[in-house]
Amino acid sequence: MAINLNGILLPITTPFTPEEDFDTEGLQSNLAKWNGSGIVGYVVLGSTGERANLDEAEYVQVIESARRAVPEHLAFIAGAGQQSTRGTIKEVRSAAKAGAEAVLVITPNFYKSAITQDALVRHYQSVADVSPVPVILYSMPDLTGITIKPETAARLSAHANIIGMKDSSADIVQFAETVRQTPDDFAVMIGNGTVFCEALQAGASGGILAVGCAAPRLCIEIFQAVQASDIDRAKALQHKLTPLARAVTKTYGIGGLKTAMEMAGFVGGGVRAPLQRPEEAAATEIAQLLNQANRALDETVSEAAALSATGSSLAHQAPDA
Repeated sequence: MAINLNGILLPITTPFTPEEDFDTEGLQSNLAKWNGSGIVGYVVLGSTGERANLDEAEYVQVIESARRAVPEHLAFIAGAGQQSTRGTIKEVRSAAKAGAEAVLVITPNFYKSAITQDALVRHYQSVADVSPVPVILYSMPDLTGITIKPETAARLSAHANIIGMKDSSADIVQFAETVRQTPDDFAVMIGNGTVFCEALQAGASGGILAVGCAAPRLCIEIFQAVQASDIDRAKALQHKLTPLARAVTKTYGIGGLKTAMEMAGFVGGGVRAPLQRPEEAAATEIAQLLNQANRALDETVSEAAALSATGSSLAHQAPDA
């Protein structure tokens, strides 16, 4: 069955107890709420899911716990990627066995000078050759210092088991070039909520957006507005999404996102040290940005409904030809 990558996917957080243990019930509670929000799928244990701070047993536990709470019609993808190709293959197989339908594989980065574009091609091809599930490339230069360039994505898109790419940079020119150089059936997704609308206009199939964990409706509305060619509305909503997306990613990190999630009625939970939750002033800022984003969404939804009602009324009153 084809995996739906056209729309909003959530790179979900991993909730922890105050003792920093995995909170299974918290995760499943969040999934139950997100399932009916209009998203098309999930990424568990991506960078937002604090995968780097989990051990191998916890990695499997999180995937299995989430799998039980996600209905079959939603895409279910697991983050993966070790520093070696061998280690990455082992992790990919483990994710597939635990229930992942595809894997989002981040670039190796520790030996940065050795990770050339040719090295990335060999790495991803080797992983995809033996992966039991489809592979999605993951370019996250802010964390890794490594970029998957458009021509590299194009070379890798020829592999039958590599189905797409998540680009978490804010480089729309390069993003558009990746879209241009890859086939139409290769899903190029944006992972940066600050440029979501622009990426959709550049040809993104959808977004894997951390900010969507706290504000899924807003992200979905932007996607639908662009699909309907209502670019003015999409831009207006993006204007409110951008500061919130920046706050819960680059500025305050995963702790900030979990704070926003709690404000939106989800389970946030702790982060694992050395990550930290934001201080009171930062939490106040996040609350203001979330409220502004939600208010903008409610206003535009009301305006759209009013316009639709007016159009329907005029059509009803129009005389027969």
